[in-house]
Amino acid sequence: MAGWQSDIPARLDRLPWSAWHWRVALALGIAWVLDGLEVTLVGSVGAVLERPDTLGLSASQVGWTGSLYILGAVIGALVFGRMADRLGRKRLFLATLFVYMTATLLTAFSPNFAFFALCRFLTGLGIGGEYAAINSAIDELIPARVRGRVNLAINGSFWLGAALGAGLSLVVLDPRVLGPVWGWRACFALGAVLAVAIVLIRRHVPESPRWLATHGHRAEAERVIAGIEAEVAARHGPLPPADPGAHVAYAGRPVPTVREIVGLLVRRYRSRSVVTLMLMVAQAFFYNAIFFTYALVLTRFYGVAEERVALYIFPFAIGNALGPLILGPLFDRVGRRKMIALTYVLSGIGLAATGWAFMEGWLDARAQALCWSAVFFLASAAASSAYLTASEVFPLEMRALAISVFYAVGTGTGGFIAPVLFGMLIETGSRGAVAVGYAIGAALVIVAGLLALRFGVDAERRPLEHIAPPLGSDADIMSIHNKDR
Repeated sequence: MAGWQSDIPARLDRLPWSAWHWRVALALGIAWVLDGLEVTLVGSVGAVLERPDTLGLSASQVGWTGSLYILGAVIGALVFGRMADRLGRKRLFLATLFVYMTATLLTAFSPNFAFFALCRFLTGLGIGGEYAAINSAIDELIPARVRGRVNLAINGSFWLGAALGAGLSLVVLDPRVLGPVWGWRACFALGAVLAVAIVLIRRHVPESPRWLATHGHRAEAERVIAGIEAEVAARHGPLPPADPGAHVAYAGRPVPTVREIVGLLVRRYRSRSVVTLMLMVAQAFFYNAIFFTYALVLTRFYGVAEERVALYIFPFAIGNALGPLILGPLFDRVGRRKMIALTYVLSGIGLAATGWAFMEGWLDARAQALCWSAVFFLASAAASSAYLTASEVFPLEMRALAISVFYAVGTGTGGFIAPVLFGMLIETGSRGAVAVGYAIGAALVIVAGLLALRFGVDAERRPLEHIAPPLGSDADIMSIHNKDR
């Protein structure tokens, strides 16, 4: 495939926000709603699953199911991320949704811990694949001037799913509805029903024209971009012309091998890789440590009834959902580095202070929930910015796999260890032991935020191809000698 030039990126970035963009954001962003739903369901029904008339799990087993879900997500991200770079975004975000849908439906029929744990692993497999394909597609379809706020809002929609999961569990676990014995099964079955509806919406989202252009599918890329422009123009009138000097040169290189990608991450994009990895590890530990065992903290230390756990998770989820929505525009206006550092560092300080208050016994269940809501208002925007960073600072040819690698290593390190560690800390019955875990999470996010401030990339309002040129192009070769790599 010979090298060639295209103005497709400039044509996508100059589009006014439209109903078409809303549809893409809804259809693809629902992945995080599903993840939030899954995580919250386990958090909400964790104590219920310890009952002898359900699955009779121990606190450690509840923690293990959370870790196995994360392990599945890690493997899914790596496997499906590589396929998304090779086969395209659309094929993969449909395939991964099918995996999720099947696995979460099977979860509803779990007879014991082993089957339940396997289903959680398979569900994570689908969700992990979603992250790679969806983050890539979103950044490649959304105009540069609003990419930060849209990406954060979509990643933050995880908490809409969390609120949905909390509300759903609150209703179906009520003895007057289904009760604990059958209610937890209904929660997972309804999650699968939601996935079926999403499949119908996603069928109409096109393949990324940027991916098509990069892989030499010129005619298809032109057809897709022309269709998008026609739909937007029909509602908004004639479109402004694209910058005539904004053509992107493609070298016509085949998809790089995994070995080549690792070499690029370790050498050419070394500082970007370190920052992205730290952001991912810190937010994964921070979130998974607290959220997967939140129900256990409420029931063990505050005596909250099992069926009322969702009442405390619901406001926590709302605070998390509002953070990216309200703070997201600042990531485009103030800048990536400053806002990432601010949200990470303040989240760490807030977590440390709340952990201290928890250890000293100054909080009741309601105060604890309010403190978490305030801390995670900031932490949600911070965590979403980690995914934004991973998805926009590496070349398109390796974008999905790069997202996968950092998600896998970061989440595998922080996400797999945290639920098991906190499950064990909670079983000690010591507030001090749990507070130590909170202190570790606080230290991690503060360090990550400071690294982002020093070594992060000013990616706000810049086209993706300016941040990381296509591999093998003249701009890519020049970037090798650029200090900001």
